[in-house]
Amino acid sequence: MSSPVLTDLALQGGGSHGAFTWGVLDRLLEEDSLIIEGISGTSAGAMNAAVLIDGFSRAGVQGAREGLEKFWKDVSEAARLSPLKRGPLDVLLNRWSLDHAPGYLAMDFVTRLFSPYDLPFGGTNPLARILAAHVDFERLSRARIKLFVTATNVRTGRGRVFRNAEISPQVLLASACLPQMFQAVEIGGEAYWDGGFAGNPTMTPLIRECVSNDTILIGINPVDRPGIPRSARDIINRVNEVSFNSVLLKELEMMALLRRGATNLEDPEAKHWAGMRLHMVRGDALIKLGASSKLNAEWAFLTMLRDEGRRAATAFLTTKGAELGKSSTLDIDQLLACG
Repeated sequence: MSSPVLTDLALQGGGSHGAFTWGVLDRLLEEDSLIIEGISGTSAGAMNAAVLIDGFSRAGVQGAREGLEKFWKDVSEAARLSPLKRGPLDVLLNRWSLDHAPGYLAMDFVTRLFSPYDLPFGGTNPLARILAAHVDFERLSRARIKLFVTATNVRTGRGRVFRNAEISPQVLLASACLPQMFQAVEIGGEAYWDGGFAGNPTMTPLIRECVSNDTILIGINPVDRPGIPRSARDIINRVNEVSFNSVLLKELEMMALLRRGATNLEDPEAKHWAGMRLHMVRGDALIKLGASSKLNAEWAFLTMLRDEGRRAATAFLTTKGAELGKSSTLDIDQLLACG
């Protein structure tokens, strides 16, 4: 990349696996030739985005990188007394999953029988305090980098995109509100659940409200997974992956369709959709991790994911970085061939 490239970022959610995104962002921030115009994020992706933008507004690249590290460090510290820790067998076999952890097994059992409204702790999310401590929401509202956070309206089933001036701790918690674990978050008289149901993340505002023609998608939910899930836990995990990827895939498919008919398009917005250059950073390591590890907040696990993210970003920049600002490196046309 010889000259600065204006780019947008699209950040998926996925619990603790969002630390992989932290690593990718940490590496991308080192590139002087990338100028971030806007970020669309959901769940952990939204939190990464808010921390990055606020840190950048405060102290540039160094502020963004330091903010992300301090945020994830505090997430880990807050989980030190959590019952959701690896069991002895997982530790012995050097596995990051919580599949055999007594606390996780108990939570999994309870959430299948009771809703968060039946339990005394269903309305409490420990991330509320951490977000309030790490993001200056007044400064975020004035930030140069545009932020788009998606949450799902429980009543309508539709996604709502919140922008810089609307972002608050409650909005970020709503974007990460898993309905099996937490009571819906109320904002302006409406109840919201995790934004992943409606867009993980939502691409539309990046096209409609940004002028950049390059979007880097940081994916942490596998689209393709070999084999057929057979255990109850693996089936639920795959159902969640399919559900949380579905809206994003539809948006990408629409881009592919518009691109095929780009020569006949007259509407400027449609032309922008068709002309977007898409890129993706993803890591094979995430495919090997079980769903329960998304609740593992051990610092060693988070830093391992960070390092994997940095490696994946370095590989992307090395092999495809020269195409930024020139052509897409994500072949979305393959989506049209899927049956």
